[in-house]
Amino acid sequence: MSHLIPCEALTPDAFAPFGDVLQAKGPADRMINQGMCGRFHDRASLDFSDGRAGISLFDAVPRSLPYKLEMVERHPDGSQAFLPMTQNPFLVIVAPAEGDAPGKPRAFLAAPGQGINFFRGTWHGVLTPLAAPGLFAVFDRIGDGANLQEHWFETPFTVVEEI
Repeated sequence: MSHLIPCEALTPDAFAPFGDVLQAKGPADRMINQGMCGRFHDRASLDFSDGRAGISLFDAVPRSLPYKLEMVERHPDGSQAFLPMTQNPFLVIVAPAEGDAPGKPRAFLAAPGQGINFFRGTWHGVLTPLAAPGLFAVFDRIGDGANLQEHWFETPFTVVEEI
């Protein structure tokens, strides 16, 4: 098994097994505010086993490619949406579940103006902006109990721009 992971373009079809791509692309679903604002309506479902939806702000330190991937995590009790508050690209790493562990990771490069919503229980890398500031609005579960599982790889992967 190769430990190099090439970056893929973040598209709704490629990302569908892991979550939703959030973007204002194409014609708006409807026009609001006296016809001066396009509403791209209901682009992701927030999914929580309990608790409530909350909005937090994350300010992550930028990383660079090649990127050393040592760990992924998942949140079994709630989905998690990340909306960048800048027009900078960021790295999105996910892995399919293979039983109770992650399979081989995939890496996506989010274009400016794209955000993502991880489905509940999706294995994913940590927030990885590629430029400063790494400021994101995050919509996720606020509630009691542990909602974090981590998996550390025996051999790290290296995410590269392309192979």
